[in-house]
Amino acid sequence: MSEDHYISELHIDAQSLAVTSPEMEHERRVAIFDLLEENNFKPKESQSGPYIVNVSLLEDRLLLNVLRTNGVARGDFSFSIKPFRRIIKDYFMICEAYHDAIRTATTAKIEAIDMGRRGLHNEGSRLLEDSLRNSVELDFNTSRRMFTLICALHRRP
Repeated sequence: MSEDHYISELHIDAQSLAVTSPEMEHERRVAIFDLLEENNFKPKESQSGPYIVNVSLLEDRLLLNVLRTNGVARGDFSFSIKPFRRIIKDYFMICEAYHDAIRTATTAKIEAIDMGRRGLHNEGSRLLEDSLRNSVELDFNTSRRMFTLICALHRRP
């Protein structure tokens, strides 16, 4: 990918998201920050970037409205979030187990739980890559960061 194929701004439509706690808002901001820090993102038909991505949730679909930073539209891309539900639910459960284990478990148990957490995170990242394969090229690290954002968008207080 060319050096200018990346997301430079990402905005989330607050109207389409559930009300959350200040902690969840912080988690979302951190996920956005991490994604913007380093990413490779290229809509298939786009010759150049960088991009502004507007994210919204409409029923069971995540919508990505992509513009170049000069305002030229690069497309609207959407995918069903239904296939992500099990992974996200399992991911939250294992994250909770990880945080509980930090207080009382052995190092070996904490490492085992963390390996499971990373495995679920990788599974969600691959599912995201697969969901976008016909419309957007992104590398695995970008996919991982976007999956983190999707999880943050689904986190309930």
